[in-house]
Amino acid sequence: MQTKTTEGESFYSQIFKLVLPIVIQNLLSAAVSSADVVMLNYVGQSSISAVSLASQYANVLFMVFYGLGTGATILCAQYYGKGDMRAIQVVEGIALRFSLCFALLFAGAALLIPEAMMRLFTNDAELIGIGVSYLRFMSVSYLCWGIIEVYLAVLRSIGKVMISTAMNVLAFSLNILLNAVFIFGFFGAPRLGAAGVAIATSVSRLIELMACFVVSMNNTDVKLDFKYLFVKNKVLFSDFVRLSLPALGNDIAWSVAFSMYSVIIGHLGTDAVAANSFVIVVRNFGTILCFGTASAGGILLGKIIGENKPAEAKDGAKKLMKLTVITGIAGGLIILAVMPVVLRYASLSDQAMYYLKYMLLINAYYVMGAAVNTTLIVGVFRAGGDSRFGFICDTVDMWCYAVPLGFFAAFVLKLPVMWVYFLLCTDEFVKWPWVLHHYRSGKWLNNITRDDLFGNDPAGDAQLAENTGKQVDV
Repeated sequence: MQTKTTEGESFYSQIFKLVLPIVIQNLLSAAVSSADVVMLNYVGQSSISAVSLASQYANVLFMVFYGLGTGATILCAQYYGKGDMRAIQVVEGIALRFSLCFALLFAGAALLIPEAMMRLFTNDAELIGIGVSYLRFMSVSYLCWGIIEVYLAVLRSIGKVMISTAMNVLAFSLNILLNAVFIFGFFGAPRLGAAGVAIATSVSRLIELMACFVVSMNNTDVKLDFKYLFVKNKVLFSDFVRLSLPALGNDIAWSVAFSMYSVIIGHLGTDAVAANSFVIVVRNFGTILCFGTASAGGILLGKIIGENKPAEAKDGAKKLMKLTVITGIAGGLIILAVMPVVLRYASLSDQAMYYLKYMLLINAYYVMGAAVNTTLIVGVFRAGGDSRFGFICDTVDMWCYAVPLGFFAAFVLKLPVMWVYFLLCTDEFVKWPWVLHHYRSGKWLNNITRDDLFGNDPAGDAQLAENTGKQVDV
């Protein structure tokens, strides 16, 4: 009994050490989104709505980078448990290749066809005009983001979450400060309104990227080096694609479907859009702790599995689920606690305030559904190398159930806004039976590391030695 207790304390202690920096990082991210909405609240409801719609592309791109980062984390966490740092460097280069391709695609679209991007969400000419200037300035941030997210994901996978958090603290603090400068025209800067939000984001991301290079110069474990882009290893590339593509597909399918919620709401009127803008910010605060627990749990479980300790991994997953229930309840209580403050200070129309009140109440319990599914699909399953189940589950749930239901309720049945929103928020609970069954089956637990990895590809190993300047035995 004493041994079991000690192991439990050890697991919870390790989780806490990982969760705390990730929660701080997510809290700052939510604070930036909150600052955007709060500051734009003094500019006008149209600016809030336009930025909310235009930022859906950043949300989709974030999920792309998150999916690629997850693929890298799955491999890197297990290889870190195995003690193979060379494999981690190769995986970093592979992930950077993919992330830069997506970053260039989104940056090019935001720079060249921003009006077409905005028309997908709304027909309102005023919102389109504001969104166009926002997207053009955001293009720089997309490019920087693609590099930053992969590097920080790799650092987190080997337990260096404090470095990742420090980078985000720098970027998010600058973002909030520059938001005020460019939105309101402080210190002699031009008063740019919504466009100022995009400029602040791009400048802060550029500085964060420079800081990543500085950190890399003093980090002996994993460096941010573009030479890794050209290191080839067929086995690792195959494993990365096999694990990352389902994770990437999962995150894209989910995020695009979730963006369809904004398309639906966007065509229900500016009052609904403005209310949803505030709801997104509050929900982000409510999910900080549970999502941070899921991320930390995935990293720790991946390391344990890489150490070839399946029994300990199963026990850790059970403990993680207990924490998830607690954090899900806490998230709902946070939303309820923040609700009176939001309702008091939001400068919205009477109709938008009505929507805002009931949307927040719905999200108070919606958080629990999201917490359980995120912990299992993104944390536990992916830690065990199982990214395929989540891809299938979320794709079916979102595209065969939630999105069609939302469109049908809004444009065929023409139900009231709140009924449409309520139906959209049933998506997380519909997939619970399948997700929980897969968890109990234990099929998600796989050690995906390989022995003699570089012996299978001597040419690639020699190239790694040449590009990194390190001695490698071939």
